[in-house]
Amino acid sequence: MHPELARLADHLGQRREEILRAWRTAVRRDPALTTSHALPRSQLNDHVPGVLAAFEDALRAPPAPVTQLAPSAEASAHGVHRWQQGYDLHEVTRELGTLNRCMVTELDAYAETRPEVPHAVMAHARQIWAASTSTDLEESTSQYFRLQRVEAAGHVKDLEAALERLNELESQRAELWRQIAHDLRGNVGVVATAARGLSQGAAADASRDKFIRALGHNVSSLKHLLDDVTSLARLQAGTETRQLVEMDVAVEVSSLCEGLQVLAQERGLYLRTRGPAPFVVTGDPVKTRRLVQNLVLNALKYTPTGGVDVLWEETLAYDDPRWVLSVQDTGPGIQAGPGSQMAVALQGATQLTLGVEKGVSVDEAVAHTITAPAGSAAPARIGPGEGIGLSIVKRLADLLDASIELESDAGMGTTFRVLFPKTYVA
Repeated sequence: MHPELARLADHLGQRREEILRAWRTAVRRDPALTTSHALPRSQLNDHVPGVLAAFEDALRAPPAPVTQLAPSAEASAHGVHRWQQGYDLHEVTRELGTLNRCMVTELDAYAETRPEVPHAVMAHARQIWAASTSTDLEESTSQYFRLQRVEAAGHVKDLEAALERLNELESQRAELWRQIAHDLRGNVGVVATAARGLSQGAAADASRDKFIRALGHNVSSLKHLLDDVTSLARLQAGTETRQLVEMDVAVEVSSLCEGLQVLAQERGLYLRTRGPAPFVVTGDPVKTRRLVQNLVLNALKYTPTGGVDVLWEETLAYDDPRWVLSVQDTGPGIQAGPGSQMAVALQGATQLTLGVEKGVSVDEAVAHTITAPAGSAAPARIGPGEGIGLSIVKRLADLLDASIELESDAGMGTTFRVLFPKTYVA
C-alpha cells in the first residue's frame, strides 16, 4: 500500500458526506432521473455510502492488479433496491454514472490542491476507481435485470394459467353443447322447459345445476384474470399515466374496503381499517384504490382464518414527507417456491432496508432475493393470479413513485407496506 493512497483514502472518508451531498444535488437536478425525486434522502443514499467506503478500502489494500477487483455487496444491494423503488434500467445506470462524475471531480480537486502527490499515484487511484465503478455498475444492473426476469417469469406463469383456464372453459362449453344436442334429439319441448327453468334460476337436475354453477364460477374467475392481464399490459406498455389531485386517503381506502366487506364475510374473515381522518395528500385516487384493492383481495384470498387489517399513517422512518399504507393478514405467510419469486424478491429487498434492525447482512439479504431459504416449507400462498396481482401492485407503485416493503413469517401472516410521497415534483 502506497502511503499517499492511504492518505487519499482517509481524505475521501472525511469528505464522504460532502461527496454524497454533491451526488444527491446532481441527481435531483437531472431531468432524466425522475424517480429519485420521490425518494427520501435515506432511501436515495441506500448503499451508495458503502460503495464509497469500498473504494477507500481498495485504496488501502495491498497492491494488486485493478482487473482483480470484485464487485462490492453494496453494489448488489443497490440494484435490488432500485428495482424495489421503481427505477427503470436507464435510471440505474445514469445514477451510478453521476456518482462516477462526482468522484472524478473530487479526485481532480485533491490532485490540484496537493501538487506534491506523484502523478503516478493519482493515476493509479483513478484506475482503481474506474475498475471498481465498472464492476459495481455491472453488478448493480445485473441484479436489477435479474429481478426484472423474475417479474417477467411470473407474468408468463399467469398467462399460462389463463390459457389453461380457457382450455377448461372450452371443454365445459363443448360438454354443454353435447348435452343440448342430446336434449334436442329427445324433445324440443323439454329443451324449452329447461331453458325457462334456467332463466328463472331453477336447474333441470342436480348435475346440471352443479355444472352451471361451475361454469359461472370459471367465467367469473377467467374474467378477473383477463382484466388483470389487460391492466398489466397497459401498465407495461406505458399507456397509463398518473392523474395527481388532492385526495383524502381515509375516504378512498375506507370506501374501497367497505365494498369488499361482503367478500370478507363470505370467507368468515374480518376486514378492518384504521388511520387518521381526514388524511389529505397529493396522489392519484384511482390508481391508489387499484393498488390497495389488489393487496386486499390477495390477502383475503390466502387467509383461511382471522382477517385483514388495512392501515394508513404518517411515517417517521424517513427524512422526507411520506405516508405509508399497510395491509396485514393473519394467513400462513408467503413461502418461497415456484410461482412466488416475485414475493421472495420483495421480501429480500425489504430485508436490505431493515437489515440493521433484523441483524441481516447485505450478502444474506441479496441472496434471499435469489433463492428460498434452505429447508423452507412448501409454498403456502401460491395460486393462479397471485403473481400477476403482485406485478400490478409493483407497476402501480412504480407509476406513483412509491416503494413496496414485504415482511412475512410462516404461520404469523404477511404485511405489505407501500410508502408514497405526500407531494410530487411537477
